[in-house]
Amino acid sequence: MEQQELIPHLFRTEYRKIVSVLCKHFGPGQIETAEDIASDTFYTAAQTWPLRGLPPNPVAWLYNVAKNKARNQVQRHHLFNSKIAPGLKNDALSSIEMDIDLSEKNINDSQLQMMFAICHPAIPPEAQIGLALRILCGFGIEEIADAFLSNKETINKRLFRAKEKLRLEKLPIEFPPPAAIHERLETVLTTLYLLFNEGYYSESNDSVIRAELCVEAMRLTYLLIENEPTNLPQVNALFSLMCFHSSRLESRKNSHGEIVLYQDQDETLWNNELITKGAYYLRLASQGDTLSKYHLEASIAYWHTQKTDSAEKWETILQLYNRLLQLEYSPMAALNRTYALSKVYATQEDALIGKKAAITEAKKLNLAGNCLYHSLLAELYNEIDIEKAISHLQTAITLAKTQADKNMLSKKLVAYRQIARIW
Repeated sequence: MEQQELIPHLFRTEYRKIVSVLCKHFGPGQIETAEDIASDTFYTAAQTWPLRGLPPNPVAWLYNVAKNKARNQVQRHHLFNSKIAPGLKNDALSSIEMDIDLSEKNINDSQLQMMFAICHPAIPPEAQIGLALRILCGFGIEEIADAFLSNKETINKRLFRAKEKLRLEKLPIEFPPPAAIHERLETVLTTLYLLFNEGYYSESNDSVIRAELCVEAMRLTYLLIENEPTNLPQVNALFSLMCFHSSRLESRKNSHGEIVLYQDQDETLWNNELITKGAYYLRLASQGDTLSKYHLEASIAYWHTQKTDSAEKWETILQLYNRLLQLEYSPMAALNRTYALSKVYATQEDALIGKKAAITEAKKLNLAGNCLYHSLLAELYNEIDIEKAISHLQTAITLAKTQADKNMLSKKLVAYRQIARIW
C-alpha cells in the first residue's frame, strides 16, 4: 500500500481503537480529550513519515505515540486539574507513567464497553448512531453529516450534547451487570442494525450504497459474538442477516452508481462465501427458543440469496413477513410483504391476481409520502394500468432523495412511456 494511502487506511482501522482505550482509561467525561490525542497522533504521523520514512511497524508506532501524548496531557498541570483529574479513577492518578494497555484484548474489550456506553438509554437514538460512527468507526464529521443528510454544524451539536450526557450522567464505560446485559443489548443491536441499514441503502447525496458502513456494522457485531456473555442467538441472527445482505452488495449497484432492483440483479456477482457464512450463523442463532425480528429478517434475506423463483420461495418469504409483522410491525416491512404477495401469484397462471392483491394491500399502508411506495405501485400497475404506473413513477421521482435513485426511476419512466405508446 502506498504511503499516501496508508495513513487514511490506518486512521479508519486504528483511530477507533485508540479512542476507545483512552476513553476507558480517562473516563466517560473525557471523550473529546481522547479524540484530540488520537487525531494528533495521526497528524504527527502525516508530518513525520514523509520525512523520515515509514517505521518498521506503523501500527505499533501509532500506539506508542498515542501513549506518549496521553502521558504528556497528564503532565500538563492545568489540564490535569481542570479536565482530566475529575474524570479519572483513583488508581489512574497513582502514577504519571500511566499504563495504557493497547493489547488486542483490551482494545476489543474497550470497544465493546464503549458500545454499551454509547447505547445507554439516556442518549437519544440518532446521537447513539452518530457517536458509534465517530468513536467506534472513525468516521469524520462530514461523513456523518452525509449519512444523516445533515450538515457539520448540526452533527457537531448533536455529538456535543451526547458527550455531555455521558459526562453529566457519569455513565461508566464498562460492561453492564449480567442482569442488565439483555436489556441494554437490545439497544446495542438496534444501533448496529440501523448503522448497517444506512450503508445498505443510504440517502446520502453522493452514494446509494455505502459498503464501508456495512463492514463497520459487521465488525462491531462480530465483537459481540466473540464476547461470551453477548454471544446470544439474536446477535448471531443479526450477523447472519448482515452476511446475506452483504453478499448481494456488488450486484445492487451498476457502473453508473444506480441501484439495481432485485429482479434485475446479476446473480453471478453474489458472494457465495458470505451466503455460506450467513447460513452458518443462522443455524447457530436457531439453537434455543429465542425468536427475534433478526431471526425472521435473516431468514427472509436467506431466501433472497436462493436463485430459484418458485412459488415455494415466495410463499415462504410471505409467511416470514407475516410472522415478522406480528412480532414487530414496520410500515416498510409491510410494504416489502406486498411485493412477496405479488410474486406468489406471479408463478401461477394469472400473474395479475397477485399484482391486484398486492396493490390492494399496499394502498392500506398510507405511505403516500414514501418514494419506495410509489415505485412499488408503479411496478405493480405496469401490466394493469400503464397510466397509473407512469403517475406513480413520476411521484416517486419527485420524492427520491438521491440523484442515483432519480436516474434509475427516470430510465424506467422512459420505458413505461414507450409501453404506453404501444398500447
